[in-house]
Amino acid sequence: MKVFTAEQIRNWDQFTISQEPVSSVQLMERASMEAAHWISENAKNTRKMALFCGNGSNGGDGLAIARMLYMKGFDVDVFVNDPKGKFSEDALLNLKRLRDISGITVRKFSEMPQYGFDDKTIIIDALLGTGLSRPLEGIYKMLVEELNEKKNTRISIDVPSGLSADMMFDNSTTVLKADYTLSFQCWKRSFLHPETGKYTGKVVVLDIGLSEKYKTITDTPYFVIDDLLIESVFKPRSDFSHKGNYGKMGIIGGSYGKIGAAVLATRSALKAGAGLTFTIAPQCGYEILQTTCPEAMFIEGGENYVNDFSEVEGMTLGIGPGLGTHEETEAGLIKLLKDNRMPLVLDADALNIISKKQKNIRLIPEKTIITPHPKEFERLFGSTENSYQRLELAKEKAKELRVYIVLKDHHTQIITPQGNVFYNITGNAGLAKGGSGDILTGILTSLLAQGYSEEETCILGVWLHGKAADYASEKHSKESMLPTDVIDELGAVFIELNNKKFL
Repeated sequence: MKVFTAEQIRNWDQFTISQEPVSSVQLMERASMEAAHWISENAKNTRKMALFCGNGSNGGDGLAIARMLYMKGFDVDVFVNDPKGKFSEDALLNLKRLRDISGITVRKFSEMPQYGFDDKTIIIDALLGTGLSRPLEGIYKMLVEELNEKKNTRISIDVPSGLSADMMFDNSTTVLKADYTLSFQCWKRSFLHPETGKYTGKVVVLDIGLSEKYKTITDTPYFVIDDLLIESVFKPRSDFSHKGNYGKMGIIGGSYGKIGAAVLATRSALKAGAGLTFTIAPQCGYEILQTTCPEAMFIEGGENYVNDFSEVEGMTLGIGPGLGTHEETEAGLIKLLKDNRMPLVLDADALNIISKKQKNIRLIPEKTIITPHPKEFERLFGSTENSYQRLELAKEKAKELRVYIVLKDHHTQIITPQGNVFYNITGNAGLAKGGSGDILTGILTSLLAQGYSEEETCILGVWLHGKAADYASEKHSKESMLPTDVIDELGAVFIELNNKKFL
């Protein structure tokens, strides 16, 4: 799914209006109908709605939604700044339609403190939409602050008021804290970054029938990984295939006390489908690895840590889980990077070793996949003030080094050398545990060995990792799920993918 800027979304509306043709108010009616339908279907425990509407297009949506919810049997109250104030043409038309309904009261924002909110009243935010270009101030700021104090469920229409679609304001900006955001047609970038996405609650994308042609012909470097993209990337196995068709891969990792990381990476690589899997690890991990991962072959790379990287010819390598940063390990890795120009998957201690000296970064082979979390990224490339700046720096470095960066976050970002960014929306806070990154390294290395391109590997691998985590959290909870539970759910995800391909 493409992610468009606020300006591109406005152009999308206008393109749809001119091409169908459809009037702007008819398009507003269409969007409002989808939102009202979702609200009515999901608001099973209340009949009371309080809608807060601005004077522009977003307010017009809110006024239309109020009318539609009333017609569906809900008790509806509407708040505007000034019922006799200046409204956009479409918003004014919807306000007039609302006034024709005797059962709906239109109140002023200033009346809100005296309004009888009960515990189940749902607050619907239709104050300000994607056109916001500066932080909230004045009466809108005061109103949003008051609404944020309420314990009621809050639903934002298209975008939480106070939030820009494309950027972040400073940390002191007032933004409505939504429980749900009903986003029209596509995700917005601000929903996908931690500093701004925390305001959206659960994002629900509603198809309001904007032009498919515009979506096809309009370019953007930003994408959300959705089911359609995954189905286009995933390659089911041929019945006439054999293990040689699915690659030869090796995980280089583990050190005394950290063999578990190598186990997790190896197990996830096996579960992700590699044909032949090796683990290059120290002798101290031999019995552990042979017991926990009998399907993988063991290659001794040292006694208590890896210092011998020589037996890796012909393998797709994933390097880093539990590796440690011993001097001999560092020397062996740097030699491998100098001698081997084949793409790799580099994570954890491999990245920590490389970041010790800036000149080491130039040794990373082109097309390599690196998977830093924010701190590892900072050690490699320098500090930034926020995730937006970090992404821009990642785009620069991916292009400069010709590498693929999997920047781990709540919505992990995949940055390609061509400057494209793919946001992943699977996964949950249950992955905030040691070992989760080791699993991802195993999955990515396995897919790369199987012949997926670097871009396909990143897209499918990150999605698989998150989807399996979602299944694990449903069974065990985010608090109690373990990285091993995520590995165990990979099979269920592949079953789902194969069923979709069959259908």
